[in-house]
Amino acid sequence: MGYNGVNIEKTSVEIREKRLNSINGYEGTASDLCKSYDNKTLCNRNRSFTQCTTCSADQVMNQLSCIQDAAIVEHGPAGCSGDIPRRNLVNRSGRRARNIPVANVQYINTNLMEKDTIYGGLKKLENAIREAKNRFDPKAIFVTTTCASAIIGDDIESVTDKIEEEIGIPVVAIYCEGFRSRIWATGFDASYHGILRKLVKPAVKRQSDVVNIINFHGTDVFSPLFAKIGLKVNYIVPFTTIEQLSNISEAAATLQICSSLGTYLAAGLEKYFGVPEVKAPGPYGAAGFNAWIRELGKIVHKEEEVEKLIEEEKNRTAPRIAELREKLAGKKVFIGAGSAYAHGIIAIVKELGMELVSASTWHHDPIFDNFDKKADTLRSALENYGDFKISVCNKQSYELVSMLYKYKPDIYIGRHTGTIWATKLGIPSFLSLDEHYGVGYQGLINYGELILDTISNTSFVKGIAAHNKLPYTDWWLKQETFKFMEESK
Repeated sequence: MGYNGVNIEKTSVEIREKRLNSINGYEGTASDLCKSYDNKTLCNRNRSFTQCTTCSADQVMNQLSCIQDAAIVEHGPAGCSGDIPRRNLVNRSGRRARNIPVANVQYINTNLMEKDTIYGGLKKLENAIREAKNRFDPKAIFVTTTCASAIIGDDIESVTDKIEEEIGIPVVAIYCEGFRSRIWATGFDASYHGILRKLVKPAVKRQSDVVNIINFHGTDVFSPLFAKIGLKVNYIVPFTTIEQLSNISEAAATLQICSSLGTYLAAGLEKYFGVPEVKAPGPYGAAGFNAWIRELGKIVHKEEEVEKLIEEEKNRTAPRIAELREKLAGKKVFIGAGSAYAHGIIAIVKELGMELVSASTWHHDPIFDNFDKKADTLRSALENYGDFKISVCNKQSYELVSMLYKYKPDIYIGRHTGTIWATKLGIPSFLSLDEHYGVGYQGLINYGELILDTISNTSFVKGIAAHNKLPYTDWWLKQETFKFMEESK
């Protein structure tokens, strides 16, 4: 099929619903979910009631706010800046962890008011971009849209092109208003679309020992690991500089720790700049890690070194993994996380001998932008560990609480949300914040020990549950979980 969806000639990214047929409503099994895509019968199951959702603009900030020498001008009401304190916390703590000088997020909001929604806000936008240049002296400025500026219909591109000539640095329009896509991960694509369009330069020379890894803010576990096979790591996008981003086309390959995150950037780098994408599932569990790093070995011609590394890691960790499997065998687990990352956690708990009662992903991409089934994380979990129950729930708390209430797992493993509800139900849980914590053979040990520690003493969560009254009535808790989701077509 090729890279039909990655098109940087367009000013804005094509949303995932159209590009990848992504959905945010489903309930069934992994095998049926894969078959429905193959049979061209996959349809999103809409809800008649929705409690909440996530804005794709938040994912734009996730990636762009931590670029060291860039500034962001958010064209919208002041309320859209509500997530900036959290982003600033992530930025400052992440810089400290990466030994980068600690500094605040370089951000300005245009503060659109009621009058601006009538007469337009382009003058405010121009002034905000100039203020960002004067205040921060950045190497590039990203202009992000909001629902308000999109409803007004402000011609963002005309302003960014005009000011770019005036101030002499890239001014990049990022179209990420929340109502553009029901799939929040489209925000990642919007960020990368702008980076590919305006920042990345053609390679002057290829660096055969450097590989890109598209990640969030995780601990640096890959540098020491890849050093054993003679490779250096270039993490993208958070905590890079504009100069670093302009040169990512020189890498020997691009890997991703989460295909939900990096699908667009990895495919775009291969299509437009000739950087091969490692087409494999994520590096979680032995099967996923082996496939991931072996595919890299083929691209960089280090097959022998990779096999030696796999054998070393396998032998080093085998005794402790065997102990953990014995202690965790049969323990019931429920997983709630982003799409591809949830599939990685599934691999981990399955290889630890635990019983997966169900998993809920916050959306589902049936295919990624490379259109290669080798990279399909759900199919990888299905092929390696057999069928399992799965639902696609866009962070609807009422559905999550219902599932936890009915399945009563020994532990809930979440990313982004859900642990508070598990605690109120007396279920031990933890939030998986560092996406690198579960990588490879060592990741099996890390997760196994954390799970064992979490379930070893349940008195705290049992005490919370005993003195807590859920906001949901017995009527709902005993109701069919997906009552408000339409039937499959």
